[in-house]
Amino acid sequence: MDADCVLLLPGVCQVLLDSGRSLPDDTTLEKLLDWLTGITEADKEGSLLEVHPCLLEFISFVVCKTSSDPSVISFTLKLCGLMGATEDGFKRLQESSVLDLAFSRQHWHEAGLWEDPCIRIGWIQGLRSMLLHSKALSFFVQADLTAQLLQLQTDTSLFVASAANQMLAHILLFFQPVMSAGCNTIGKKHWEDKRTQASIIGPGVTMDTSEDYDAVLAVTSKYLQESLVPKENTQFHQSLQTLKLLGLLLAQARPPLRDQLLQTAADPLEEVVTAGCSQLTLPLMDVVLAAYSSSSTGEGVPDQHVARLLSSMLTMSKPADLIQAAAALLSRGHPDSVHAAQAVRILLLPLDLITGQALLGTNTAADKHRFSMVDQLKSKTSCISMICVCLTNTPQISLMPADLLPCPSASIVTAVLSLLRICSGDSSSSPAGCPEVFRNVISSGKVQKSALEALTGLSSSPGVKGMLIEVLAVLIEYLNHPDSDPIVLHKSYQAVVQWLSVCVDLSFTTDKLQQDLVEVVKKRVCDMRWEVRDSTVEFLGKLAGVLVSAKVAPDTSEVLLGGCCSASLLREALQDPESYVRASAISALAQTLAHSWQQGAAPTQQQTDIVSRLLEILSQDTEGFARRAVVQYFIAWFSSRSSSTSRSPSTSTCSTSPLLMNSVSTVLSLGSADLDWEVKVHTLELAELLLDEAFLGHRGYRKGSDTHLALPHPYAVVSDQTCTLHTHNRKRTEGMDSDLAIRLKTLVEQGVFSVLLSGLVDCDRPVSLKACQLLIKFRETVCPVSIEAPEETVAEVSCELPGWGWGQDISKTLGMTMSDQAKVADIAANGAHVFDSEDCKENVNKGGDSVCVRVCEVLRSLGLDAKLDILIQSSDHVHNSPLSLLQDILTAGAAHSHPDTQPGQEVIVDCY
Repeated sequence: MDADCVLLLPGVCQVLLDSGRSLPDDTTLEKLLDWLTGITEADKEGSLLEVHPCLLEFISFVVCKTSSDPSVISFTLKLCGLMGATEDGFKRLQESSVLDLAFSRQHWHEAGLWEDPCIRIGWIQGLRSMLLHSKALSFFVQADLTAQLLQLQTDTSLFVASAANQMLAHILLFFQPVMSAGCNTIGKKHWEDKRTQASIIGPGVTMDTSEDYDAVLAVTSKYLQESLVPKENTQFHQSLQTLKLLGLLLAQARPPLRDQLLQTAADPLEEVVTAGCSQLTLPLMDVVLAAYSSSSTGEGVPDQHVARLLSSMLTMSKPADLIQAAAALLSRGHPDSVHAAQAVRILLLPLDLITGQALLGTNTAADKHRFSMVDQLKSKTSCISMICVCLTNTPQISLMPADLLPCPSASIVTAVLSLLRICSGDSSSSPAGCPEVFRNVISSGKVQKSALEALTGLSSSPGVKGMLIEVLAVLIEYLNHPDSDPIVLHKSYQAVVQWLSVCVDLSFTTDKLQQDLVEVVKKRVCDMRWEVRDSTVEFLGKLAGVLVSAKVAPDTSEVLLGGCCSASLLREALQDPESYVRASAISALAQTLAHSWQQGAAPTQQQTDIVSRLLEILSQDTEGFARRAVVQYFIAWFSSRSSSTSRSPSTSTCSTSPLLMNSVSTVLSLGSADLDWEVKVHTLELAELLLDEAFLGHRGYRKGSDTHLALPHPYAVVSDQTCTLHTHNRKRTEGMDSDLAIRLKTLVEQGVFSVLLSGLVDCDRPVSLKACQLLIKFRETVCPVSIEAPEETVAEVSCELPGWGWGQDISKTLGMTMSDQAKVADIAANGAHVFDSEDCKENVNKGGDSVCVRVCEVLRSLGLDAKLDILIQSSDHVHNSPLSLLQDILTAGAAHSHPDTQPGQEVIVDCY
């Protein structure tokens, strides 16, 4: 612990003793406990109570006087448990007679505090922190706290009940015995006989404490037997909590504990399954599946017994419970083919009944549920719930092994399409379905959304690619339906894109289908609802992206998109009054034009007009969404052009599209001056692409975050051998230095260097951090620390710093005060060119309001490494400290105790 913190800790304890006084914020005590927990965990050997006696005095006073604020008492109980987590700390607490009072429920009852959930939570969490060694377990058993903890399983506070549940599971799992090697059977003797087979006991437990563990297990086992089966409606909550506890235990228990639990709970679990309590279906299924996956194959509880429980869950009489159980089985991973096939048939039954598609055939195990299922489907609420569960699981079902499926995947797709038609009012498409159920799903947005999501997922199923025409026909009907909800339209677009991405062979699509798609897109892009327009332009971009990534022939792409239809529609969307739509249109244009970028085709007049409009948006649009999209458009353009051609660094810039490069300089200028920090970060990403283009292949320059791995640390000791190597490399690259100077000058002219400098002094940390990282890459390439001075041609490259804004900030960073700049003007008037500042030497020329500086000198003089060290830390690293926390508590306490403090006067503290 820091010496300053040691001095403040007694005063902090005193403030807390005074009923907490005015603590800085509600989380102060949690932060204080976190800090003390970290110290305890870091020094398991020592004891904070011995080093800091004020903590023991504080705990004793709060526990005995019981007059403190409940939040302080709760904190004290947690602190007491933390201090007792080591045997030495536990001993000190016992000697001070603190433990008996702290964890006596009767003590807090008599003080009238037990009804406060805050106290009960502190009591539970304190005990859990302490129960890490055998002495604590013995104390827990001797104080008869097991029964009290079990009572809290059904506490009125869900937080308390959950904490009690977790606490009891912790005891049984943490101290559980482990079977000795070679002993793979449970045996038929009493639990105490089985205990002799265990040669290893849980952490911190000796054979002497096994009786304490047996006592906890015995009480818990009795509780499980008595509380698993609900006796009346009021006991559902108790059964639910007990099932959660049993599920926690079975998921992590090892033999012999696991087998003991299964023996104890087997009969009550059968009763619960038979009772058919709908509220308990899912937690019961969790327990049964945990038991199934963990049950042993020895002489104890056989797999067949647990399998019978699982079979019972899949034959429950209530259809809604049956559907939930089957879905839970598939989501957890099917344990065996028999139960998996049974669950599949149950889940497909509602879809089979509604659509009449004969998915299950005849004489199946699901037939006995048909009549009850039909009755349940006649209720609208139950019908929608069950069919949505069924639809959610159909994609997973279609990917299961063929021997588990009652029908081909294509039949499932047909059934989903039939359901979608019924939802839109076309019940004639399923004459064999259940007409009495049709009215429950017609125009149901929830069912439509679930069906469209299922259809999207089913696109990856085996043997369904030939259904593309039928699928697209239904989806276009939905896109064209006048009453379609915006979310339904959005999901319809998603399904179209997904099916086309899987079935990329579009040769068999009909002309009418293609024309229908174009017409509905033209209609929806002018929809009154901006959400629909946004989904439509987003669809056009994704569709183009799918076709490009699938390398579909350009003419096929144009046929499906209606020739130049998509680009024209997206150009019009750039004028949309809603910023989300404008941003989506820009992104979609980037994907639509990607094919021509990759082919290296000369820009058309249309593309030139688009670029002009995008630059106008970047400079004038009032919404950040669209401006961000513009910069990302140029990033995509530059990346696509760079990745699609294989050129050497020396020729890449020359072959770059003039339209692109001319635009890039404008984007850099506008983007770096934007008020939106995300626009500025994207602008820096574009600048990074230009750096990669210019420097890749020079002096070990590497793209991305790997750059620093190849660079020597600025303070590393360089050996003679390393110096010789650098000398050799320098001679080898002398022929490249003139080319490097040209590239450096080009970057300066493009505005890349100015963008990085302006970003370095930006008030938004993500911007300055990104700029600093790029400047370091810049410096290590142009003038690395391993070389004393750059080549003369490189060293002469200069840039201008404006005399306002970021230029002034950079000048100040370089040591140029206003008086220095006046001196520069005087020197320039006399024909001199060299200026010596206090911190660095630079060659500068005064030109109006701007200052001309050499790039290499700026890079060396900005202190980039030190700035990076600061930027990579969180913004509150100075104040987010234990010392600051303690000071804040003392400050708040002092302000509270001042009688002359004006009412309503706020004490500003800096509590992390």
